[in-house]
Amino acid sequence: MFIEKRKSGKNIKYYLSHSYRDEDKVKKISRYLGQNLSAKDLEKNKARAEQIILAQIEELKTEIFKIFLSSSQINQLNKYDSKLKIIHLQNSDFLKFKEDFVYNTNAIEGSSVLENEVKELLEEKNLPKTKDELETINVGLAVDFINSWSDELSLDLILKLHKICFKDSKDFAGKLRDVEVVIKNNRGGIIHQGAPVSKLKEELDEFIHWYNENKNNFKPLILAALVHNQFEHIHPFQDGNGRVGRLLLNYILLKNNYPPINIFLEDRQEYYLSLREYSENNNLKPTIQFLIKQYKKTLK
Repeated sequence: MFIEKRKSGKNIKYYLSHSYRDEDKVKKISRYLGQNLSAKDLEKNKARAEQIILAQIEELKTEIFKIFLSSSQINQLNKYDSKLKIIHLQNSDFLKFKEDFVYNTNAIEGSSVLENEVKELLEEKNLPKTKDELETINVGLAVDFINSWSDELSLDLILKLHKICFKDSKDFAGKLRDVEVVIKNNRGGIIHQGAPVSKLKEELDEFIHWYNENKNNFKPLILAALVHNQFEHIHPFQDGNGRVGRLLLNYILLKNNYPPINIFLEDRQEYYLSLREYSENNNLKPTIQFLIKQYKKTLK
């Protein structure tokens, strides 16, 4: 934000302004602060106007999902895809991936199930005794589901994945949230607010519409990153968004005959930072660079 001074005869009028890009145009939000203000009054009026503009900016951020990129920008993003060495997994490889993915994706969300316990739970050698153990089995079923699902991205798919993951462990499994949600850091500060409940269905519909209109413009890695990040930005469920988002990431990859990517527990801070950079600055590159590193670790 910046202060603008405009002369009006012998007077000086002050405005607080913020510029932003909408499609291919630069637009501006301005609030009138007053004229011929003292430094003290200017600072006081600026603080009040800043809160109003921030609220307007937040409203803009939660509007319908739109990404407008030039052909050269899309080409620049698509170049990252060439850094993946495409290796098709054998059945035994996919089973190992599933075990690793299930452990890490649940552990990122605080699951108490240990890595060496996952295999026996997935093979049904042990019956689940806790919600964490049940969700271990359920997420394994969700991995099998995305590996066999051939239809396009849809709200039905998103709801199915959530229901599979949290059947019998959460009473809102497979249901969009009816409460507002915020994501906080370990100090209690808000770092992201999900889409308002009043706009949730509209944003999801536009998200899916965008996918259908743009899916052929992007290489699979880039498309998967966009779908994953925008899903997390909307945050449509009361809980479980992280796990469903990482399943959607791999659904896009598998659908396009790319191997899946595991996001490792030990790298979750870098993962969160890349999501934050996308949500706050519409910058996808940190996520793509992060996913390439995770892909290499997955292959090992």
